[in-house]
Amino acid sequence: MKIKFYGATWCPDCYRSKAYLDQQKIEYEYINIEEVPGAAEEVEKINKGYQLIPTIVFPDGQVLIEPSNEELQKALDANKNFIVAHQGKKNNNKEGSL
Repeated sequence: MKIKFYGATWCPDCYRSKAYLDQQKIEYEYINIEEVPGAAEEVEKINKGYQLIPTIVFPDGQVLIEPSNEELQKALDANKNFIVAHQGKKNNNKEGSL
């Protein structure tokens, strides 16, 4: 199961978190809340009515909202048995481009 990363192109925290995951060569599904129908509503549901991004959902069910790189690393460590890492390639997921 991949990490789900909800974000938007105008969000600086999304750029930073995405860059961190890319540096760590972690696969994730990037979901642009401005382009994917229902994504903004899903973020609000996850965040109890608030549209906060980035919202990152991990395979173990952990949710991080506007995380620091340190918080991201702790969640990656906790999910290491579930997370897929790239083998020497950058994330080429078209949806992953901000």
